[in-house]
Amino acid sequence: MSAAGMWRVGADIGGTFTDLVALGPAGELRTKKVSSSVGDYGRAIVEGLGQLSAEAGFVAGEVEEVLHATTVASNTILEHKGARTGLITTQGFRDVLEIRTLRMPRLYDLRWQKPPPLVPRHLRLGVTERVNWRGEVEIPLDEAEVEAAVDALVAEGVEAIAVCLLHSYANPAHERRIGEIVAARAPGMRLSLSVDVLPEMKEYERTSTTVINAYVGPVLGRYLGGLERELASGGIRAPLLLMQSAGGLMPASEAERLPVHVVESGPAAGVIGAQALAKRAGLPRVISFDMGGTTAKAGVVEEYEVSRAGEYSVGAGIMVGSRLLSGAGYQLKVPAIDLAEVGAGGGSLIWLDAAGAPQVGPESAGADPGPVCYGRGNTQPTVTDANVVLGYLNPHHLVGGALAIDAAASRAAVAEKVAGPLGRSVEEAAHGAHLIAASNMIRAIKAVSSERGRDPRRFALVAFGGNGPLFAAGMARELGMARVVVPPSAGVFSAVGLLASDVEVHLSRSWRCLTSELDPAALEAEVAALAEEAASRLAAQGFPPDRIAVQCAAALRYRGQSFELEVPFDPGASPAHLAEGFHAEHERTYGHRAGADEPVEIVTLRAVGRGIPDRPRMPDRIQPPAPPPPQPPRSAYFGRTHGWLETPVLSRADLATPKAGPAIVEEYDCTVLIPPGATASLDGHANIVIDLETGSA
Repeated sequence: MSAAGMWRVGADIGGTFTDLVALGPAGELRTKKVSSSVGDYGRAIVEGLGQLSAEAGFVAGEVEEVLHATTVASNTILEHKGARTGLITTQGFRDVLEIRTLRMPRLYDLRWQKPPPLVPRHLRLGVTERVNWRGEVEIPLDEAEVEAAVDALVAEGVEAIAVCLLHSYANPAHERRIGEIVAARAPGMRLSLSVDVLPEMKEYERTSTTVINAYVGPVLGRYLGGLERELASGGIRAPLLLMQSAGGLMPASEAERLPVHVVESGPAAGVIGAQALAKRAGLPRVISFDMGGTTAKAGVVEEYEVSRAGEYSVGAGIMVGSRLLSGAGYQLKVPAIDLAEVGAGGGSLIWLDAAGAPQVGPESAGADPGPVCYGRGNTQPTVTDANVVLGYLNPHHLVGGALAIDAAASRAAVAEKVAGPLGRSVEEAAHGAHLIAASNMIRAIKAVSSERGRDPRRFALVAFGGNGPLFAAGMARELGMARVVVPPSAGVFSAVGLLASDVEVHLSRSWRCLTSELDPAALEAEVAALAEEAASRLAAQGFPPDRIAVQCAAALRYRGQSFELEVPFDPGASPAHLAEGFHAEHERTYGHRAGADEPVEIVTLRAVGRGIPDRPRMPDRIQPPAPPPPQPPRSAYFGRTHGWLETPVLSRADLATPKAGPAIVEEYDCTVLIPPGATASLDGHANIVIDLETGSA
């Protein structure tokens, strides 16, 4: 797959920084953080890789693959900057996209309004046809109406057309024919058919997902095309692979065709990295906590397996898959790592609401102008400014000296905007903001643990991102968690997670059947067809049959329920085994199970195909970058209980001998805070392990 001397590089775009990593042939890991280039995210990647290659000593021709996690697709949706899109659907169903599912995220807020549809009503056109849920044609397709609809959309100047017909998952013939007509009458038009994007039941979810695929496709296509050209102009002609929302990598060409699979690309990479760490360190249950400059994300790895959700919303404030109080954002019914995301990061603004109460986020200072201490014109304090005031962050510089810090400006901003109006000291105001930010992020951890029937006290917290290790110990203590693990290169760990990822294909198909009436042979045939398609896609990417593995799962529910739970199974599993797997998962998630006579229904079949690399993606031993020069101790504020304490500033290597808190570990890409009452040490994989006195089971 590669020659000796080749390097693999990963690039993860964040709201404030773009993180770059390079893994060499001898296991040497080199990292770089550069400011994200808002408006042209690819520029930061290309320029940063040029700097990284010069520092690490490799040339462009030695790069064998470029792995990328991007926020371009999600930003396109959030900012409403996607392609002008038209929708062709069954006559009478043009408003499915607007009616949605009648779910409201705020039950008693009469002022709440649904977000505007990504396709305005005059660009949503119905055509005469009807297929029933069994796949039987009740009304033939009126091709003349289709031709007129296509011509009308072309005249409106649409860049993309989405097609989603009623029950097309059961019989795709009408959608396929519309696709042929679009290709004939509008050559070159970007086309998304729901049978290609999401061949599953539930009309709103399928329509929304297909529309989003069409809406973001041209934008992502232009971005990826431009990035590949810029990389090639710099001599890097290696394959470009993107992280999928569900984990696993996919070629850029596939991501351009099915962009719905990379909408939550960035957050997924960190959880995959946490999964690799958990396997390496022998930690069967971990919660990943990733806090950067703009957002904080939490995910779960249980028994070394990543938890995935079957659907999620973009732009819902707190992004949590499959929650009851959904409906605030744009729905995507595609598999994604089960993440909770809140608007809390180092750049989150600290402000006072109309009642004079302090608030943190979700608005952020972002990369430009950034926190007050960056000296780029911002005057509203941020979480980073609060941490500078508290002595947690280096008062002179960050990112190995590349980013100068003005601690006096941070203190003045907190004093003027927060402490003064509240009648508090500067350190009390800053510490209060720190605690508010932590409480916001604890919501995310609870959303993927206790709200999923998992007790967080039974998990270790794996903290990463530029700000995650700064907050992790305090949050873990609040949740009753006993252990925090901070991996090497924690500040760029999502990019490291890219290096640990395999190429994957995620497929699904609606297939409804009660387990009590299940024909095992029919189930095996359906699963075999999905597995064959997954293997075919991986073979097209160069994987031979002996390096392709396929895992199967089914989404099940009690008959009459609206939501399903996913249960893995072997193709030869008996109906009773499949039903019992669902009963057990239902009890674990919701705390109860129905009686043995309650009908259990299969709704959807899923398959995940994985391309097995010809050598390990990550070596047994990684050579981390050189540690920063030693720093003198400094005073840090730990609340009213402890006040200001003289705190040693250590390097990771200093923890080869366990150290009691308080202590601060400074690294190039992040800062680790070890509070009083905690003990920190290094494990055999150079992870910082913080043990806490929680008093909880």
